[in-house]
Amino acid sequence: MNSKSQELADLFLAGNEDQALHLVQKYLEKHTKDELYQLVLTPAMYWIGELWEKNIITVADEHLATAICDFVVSVTEVRRPLQNIHKKKVMVLGPEGEDHYIGLKMVASLFKENGWEVQYLGPNLPLDAAIDSAKRWKPDVIALSAALAYRLPILKKYAETFTSLDFKPTVILGGRAVSMANWPASETESIVIVKELDQLKSWIQTGKESDNDFSISIG
Repeated sequence: MNSKSQELADLFLAGNEDQALHLVQKYLEKHTKDELYQLVLTPAMYWIGELWEKNIITVADEHLATAICDFVVSVTEVRRPLQNIHKKKVMVLGPEGEDHYIGLKMVASLFKENGWEVQYLGPNLPLDAAIDSAKRWKPDVIALSAALAYRLPILKKYAETFTSLDFKPTVILGGRAVSMANWPASETESIVIVKELDQLKSWIQTGKESDNDFSISIG
């Protein structure tokens, strides 16, 4: 983790909302929002997650840090007016039992920045409700995220269910748990593993997976 991420993580854990926002706004004067998410916010929140898993910080500390990170992401998000009623659609959510949502908000923001219509359903969404929403809205892409490794089986269950829908959406899987897992290769082309935000940005802009070992489709 770089020094900027460390500094921001410390501000999150200290509950210092104003200084955290100031640091981020100064960073954005010379860097893109993609760089902020990829190089600063994501490493900071991953580190905080590791501290919580090791019982170095309490669940209250983790919740405070998450709330301030949520505030920072919300303030820095740029909402653009609709320019094309026929643009592609993405549904962003976390599976049932998964309460982490900062990564989901970053993903939603990245899609918006690239001109997609986004339906952000948040974390901890039951599968039946997610399927019902997907059938009604028929998104081109459904993006899912999990922070903890034991959520991976349910994440895979959601992905396989979505790919069986009649309109055949592409399913993107990401999050800290996915970035640390070794997924087996598969012939399933409609499920895409994204371990870094730069990969997601590349996929959004090109429709193709990066030519590296992080971009693996799973079944």
